[in-house]
Amino acid sequence: QVHVVESGGGLVQPGGSLVLSCVASGQIFSNNVMGWYRQTPGKQREFVATMHSGGSANYAESVKGRFTISRDNANRTLYLQMNSLKFEDTAVYYCNVQLGGLDYWGQGTQVTVSS
Repeated sequence: QVHVVESGGGLVQPGGSLVLSCVASGQIFSNNVMGWYRQTPGKQREFVATMHSGGSANYAESVKGRFTISRDNANRTLYLQMNSLKFEDTAVYYCNVQLGGLDYWGQGTQVTVSS
């Protein structure tokens, strides 16, 4: 069983920054992928960024150059540094752990970009 908890969401003005954190607990093996996804009302959950435990990262085109994903494997923690936030970044952000062919999700954290 894997438990995933996000934190760090909030209200920020356009152009501002936020850092999201995600802590995974339970039977986490070394070979895994952790990532961030987001969802707005009425839309499907969309990919934001992922990082393999070996360090390789992938980003959605919409966040490249603005968001940075990183992880602390020793502490099973995933981060998402979000800079130059835009109105369209407003969403519930979910942390995901891909392990052994299964997906584990957190409860989500709200990010609102508003002036």
